[in-house]
Amino acid sequence: MKRILSMLLLAVLAAALVPAAYAQGGCTNATLKGNYGFNFNGFVAPGKSTKGHEVPWDVVGVLTADGAGNVSISYTAAVNGTAYAAQTASGTYTVNPDCTGSQSYTGGDAAGLTFNMVILGGGEEVFAISTTAGSTATVDLKKQ
Repeated sequence: MKRILSMLLLAVLAAALVPAAYAQGGCTNATLKGNYGFNFNGFVAPGKSTKGHEVPWDVVGVLTADGAGNVSISYTAAVNGTAYAAQTASGTYTVNPDCTGSQSYTGGDAAGLTFNMVILGGGEEVFAISTTAGSTATVDLKKQ
Protein backbone atom coordinates (compact mmCIF):
# COMPACT_ATOMS: atom_id res chain seq x y z
CA MET A 1 0.00 0.00 0.00
CA LYS A 2 2.83 2.37 0.91
CA ARG A 3 4.53 1.68 -2.40
CA ILE A 4 1.32 2.32 -4.35
CA LEU A 5 0.86 5.66 -2.58
CA SER A 6 4.47 6.60 -3.30
CA MET A 7 4.03 5.77 -6.99
CA LEU A 8 0.78 7.73 -7.11
CA LEU A 9 2.42 10.75 -5.47
CA LEU A 10 5.32 10.55 -7.93
CA ALA A 11 2.90 10.41 -10.89
CA VAL A 12 0.96 13.44 -9.63
CA LEU A 13 4.19 15.38 -9.06
CA ALA A 14 5.47 14.54 -12.56
CA ALA A 15 2.17 15.63 -14.13
CA ALA A 16 2.39 18.94 -12.29
CA LEU A 17 5.99 19.58 -13.36
CA VAL A 18 5.67 18.80 -17.09
CA PRO A 19 3.70 21.99 -17.95
CA ALA A 20 6.14 24.03 -15.85
CA ALA A 21 9.06 22.61 -17.84
CA TYR A 22 7.53 23.87 -21.09
CA ALA A 23 6.85 27.29 -19.57
CA GLN A 24 10.45 27.56 -18.34
CA GLY A 25 12.31 26.90 -21.55
CA GLY A 26 10.86 23.70 -22.92
CA CYS A 27 10.47 24.90 -26.52
CA THR A 28 12.98 25.35 -29.34
CA ASN A 29 12.76 25.29 -33.13
CA ALA A 30 12.97 21.50 -32.82
CA THR A 31 9.60 21.51 -31.00
CA LEU A 32 7.99 22.05 -34.41
CA LYS A 33 8.95 19.15 -36.64
CA GLY A 34 6.82 17.22 -39.06
CA ASN A 35 3.54 17.74 -40.85
CA TYR A 36 0.64 19.77 -39.49
CA GLY A 37 -2.83 20.01 -40.96
CA PHE A 38 -4.21 23.52 -40.63
CA ASN A 39 -7.23 25.69 -41.13
CA PHE A 40 -7.08 29.43 -41.33
CA ASN A 41 -10.01 31.85 -41.15
CA GLY A 42 -10.23 35.61 -41.39
CA PHE A 43 -10.39 38.64 -43.64
CA VAL A 44 -7.96 40.30 -46.03
CA ALA A 45 -7.86 43.50 -48.05
CA PRO A 46 -7.76 42.49 -51.74
CA GLY A 47 -4.42 42.56 -53.54
CA LYS A 48 -2.35 42.46 -50.33
CA SER A 49 -3.31 46.10 -49.82
CA THR A 50 -3.55 47.77 -46.43
CA LYS A 51 -6.44 49.89 -47.72
CA GLY A 52 -9.91 48.92 -48.76
CA HIS A 53 -12.70 46.80 -47.44
CA GLU A 54 -11.55 43.42 -46.11
CA VAL A 55 -13.16 40.31 -47.64
CA PRO A 56 -13.49 36.74 -46.27
CA TRP A 57 -10.35 34.61 -46.43
CA ASP A 58 -10.25 30.87 -45.66
CA VAL A 59 -7.39 28.41 -46.12
CA VAL A 60 -6.82 24.68 -45.49
CA GLY A 61 -3.58 22.81 -46.06
CA VAL A 62 -0.48 21.11 -44.73
CA LEU A 63 2.49 22.84 -43.12
CA THR A 64 5.83 21.02 -42.90
CA ALA A 65 8.38 22.18 -40.32
CA ASP A 66 11.92 20.77 -40.40
CA GLY A 67 12.77 21.33 -36.73
CA ALA A 68 15.57 23.76 -37.70
CA GLY A 69 13.53 26.87 -38.51
CA ASN A 70 12.41 26.21 -42.10
CA VAL A 71 8.78 25.79 -43.09
CA SER A 72 6.83 25.02 -46.25
CA ILE A 73 3.11 24.91 -46.90
CA SER A 74 0.77 23.58 -49.56
CA TYR A 75 -2.81 24.75 -49.42
CA THR A 76 -6.08 25.76 -51.03
CA ALA A 77 -7.39 29.26 -50.31
CA ALA A 78 -10.73 30.94 -50.86
CA VAL A 79 -10.74 34.74 -50.99
CA ASN A 80 -14.15 36.38 -51.20
CA GLY A 81 -15.59 33.24 -52.80
CA THR A 82 -12.82 32.63 -55.36
CA ALA A 83 -10.84 29.42 -54.81
CA TYR A 84 -7.08 29.15 -55.38
CA ALA A 85 -5.92 25.51 -55.41
CA ALA A 86 -2.39 24.06 -55.46
CA GLN A 87 -0.82 27.03 -53.65
CA THR A 88 2.65 26.64 -52.08
CA ALA A 89 5.00 28.79 -50.04
CA SER A 90 8.16 28.57 -47.96
CA GLY A 91 9.76 30.57 -45.20
CA THR A 92 11.23 30.46 -41.74
CA TYR A 93 10.05 30.23 -38.17
CA THR A 94 11.52 31.01 -34.77
CA VAL A 95 10.44 29.41 -31.49
CA ASN A 96 11.10 31.08 -28.14
CA PRO A 97 11.79 29.20 -24.89
CA ASP A 98 8.30 30.17 -23.60
CA CYS A 99 6.72 28.31 -26.56
CA THR A 100 5.74 31.47 -28.45
CA GLY A 101 7.23 32.28 -31.82
CA SER A 102 6.80 33.69 -35.30
CA GLN A 103 6.60 32.57 -38.93
CA SER A 104 7.54 34.55 -42.02
CA TYR A 105 6.88 33.43 -45.58
CA THR A 106 9.46 34.64 -48.09
CA GLY A 107 8.78 32.53 -51.17
CA GLY A 108 5.81 31.32 -53.16
CA ASP A 109 2.15 32.28 -53.09
CA ALA A 110 2.17 33.38 -49.42
CA ALA A 111 5.33 35.51 -49.65
CA GLY A 112 5.06 38.51 -47.35
CA LEU A 113 2.71 36.90 -44.81
CA THR A 114 3.81 36.85 -41.17
CA PHE A 115 2.31 35.25 -38.07
CA ASN A 116 2.85 35.13 -34.32
CA MET A 117 2.21 31.75 -32.73
CA VAL A 118 1.95 29.78 -29.50
CA ILE A 119 2.83 26.08 -29.31
CA LEU A 120 0.70 23.70 -27.26
CA GLY A 121 1.20 20.16 -26.02
CA GLY A 122 4.91 19.93 -26.81
CA GLY A 123 4.32 20.66 -30.49
CA GLU A 124 1.10 18.73 -31.03
CA GLU A 125 -0.93 21.88 -31.80
CA VAL A 126 -0.19 25.51 -32.70
CA PHE A 127 -2.39 28.59 -32.60
CA ALA A 128 -1.31 31.54 -34.74
CA ILE A 129 -2.51 35.01 -35.71
CA SER A 130 -1.64 37.05 -38.77
CA THR A 131 0.59 40.06 -38.16
CA THR A 132 0.48 41.12 -41.81
CA ALA A 133 -0.93 44.59 -42.47
CA GLY A 134 -4.29 44.37 -44.27
CA SER A 135 -5.24 40.96 -42.86
CA THR A 136 -7.13 39.65 -39.86
CA ALA A 137 -6.83 35.87 -39.49
CA THR A 138 -6.28 33.08 -36.99
CA VAL A 139 -4.77 29.66 -37.67
CA ASP A 140 -5.07 26.31 -35.91
CA LEU A 141 -2.42 23.70 -36.77
CA LYS A 142 -2.59 20.08 -35.57
CA LYS A 143 0.19 17.54 -35.91
CA GLN A 144 -0.64 14.75 -38.34
